[in-house]
Amino acid sequence: MAAALLWGQGGAFFDSVSLNRAMTSIYLDAATAAPLHPVAHQALQAAADDGWHDPSRLYGRGRAARRLLDAARETVADVLGVTAPEVSFTANGTAAIATGIAGALSANRRRGDVLVHGAVEHSAVLRAAALHTDAGGRRTSIGVSRTGRVDVDAIEAAVAEGDVALVAVQSANHEVGTRQPIARIAEVVEGAPLFVDAAASLGHDAVGDHWSILAASAHKWGGPSGVGVLAIRKGVRWHSPDGFDGHRAETPGGLDIPAIVAAAAALRAVETERNTETDRQRAMVDRLRHEVPAVVPYVEVVGDPEDRLPHIVTFSYPFESGEPLMLELDREGFAVSAGSACSASRLRPSHVLEEMGVLATGSIRVSLHPGVTEEDVDRFTETLARVVARLRDDAGATDL
Repeated sequence: MAAALLWGQGGAFFDSVSLNRAMTSIYLDAATAAPLHPVAHQALQAAADDGWHDPSRLYGRGRAARRLLDAARETVADVLGVTAPEVSFTANGTAAIATGIAGALSANRRRGDVLVHGAVEHSAVLRAAALHTDAGGRRTSIGVSRTGRVDVDAIEAAVAEGDVALVAVQSANHEVGTRQPIARIAEVVEGAPLFVDAAASLGHDAVGDHWSILAASAHKWGGPSGVGVLAIRKGVRWHSPDGFDGHRAETPGGLDIPAIVAAAAALRAVETERNTETDRQRAMVDRLRHEVPAVVPYVEVVGDPEDRLPHIVTFSYPFESGEPLMLELDREGFAVSAGSACSASRLRPSHVLEEMGVLATGSIRVSLHPGVTEEDVDRFTETLARVVARLRDDAGATDL
């Protein structure tokens, strides 16, 4: 019998055999989007009956939706160590970043018009900085070491020059996993608010409390896509860039409450499991960091070898671009990311690796989730060595 056909976007047909084959590959791109946590599945279904109602309405169903939203806010606030009114939900992590930065810059105009940010920030931060300069503001981009760590002395010098409205630095890098010295940065900002993009860290690593404004994205920790978190500490100057009334950062209407409930439940679950899972994933990443260079000549392991997130490792290979490596690994049953983690669909070299001074065209990132096993890691290492050798043979390459 012919495979069942599914109608795809734009009128294209996709057969179920191909789809099933894609679903059975070993997924090693959790830093892009983690698989939905089982607790999130359960919460999403449980909240579906009441969560679609408007939580601003005073009738019974509206109040039920409000209770779900309030409970989710309390859960996220508890994990972050803040109060519920300090937590808002947005359409996604990119919206949380854009809203958080724009609102802080607007509210702190009296301090100045300079936005200080790390050079290896997520593209959403860099876009917000570009919009700021387009509107007449100023920006100072802070360089990083070869391991991807931001230069704290340069931040201190930039702040000392004055007119700094906001400092924006990620908690850890989303492409190479290097942690940033947020506590030290908080000491040198001299009263300027500190915006921290914690999307790569929350649910995987301790975020700490050395921040004024924090943004995160639920699909990075095993919640549904379409849920961003923006936390603004009490007393921090922030104005809604959209001019809406009500809760500080939430646009009235349109919140996907079942997804928010599922995101909060998943965050609570992964935080409960974090210590055990961190040790397990760190051990597997350690194996990759040591074993891949042993079987793939000339490969460079990128990022800080110790002070890093537990689930991310990036390799740079000088003889091949990341795209063929990624596609060949996909054919072998492994899903990894290549190029810039936030613009891979455009096949653009990673700005993060370029700023680090690392070869950017031949990079692949491996990122783990709770479903990855040691056997998966061993198979990946063997497969990567075989794929690289095959690509080099096909190209007629010789060793240096």
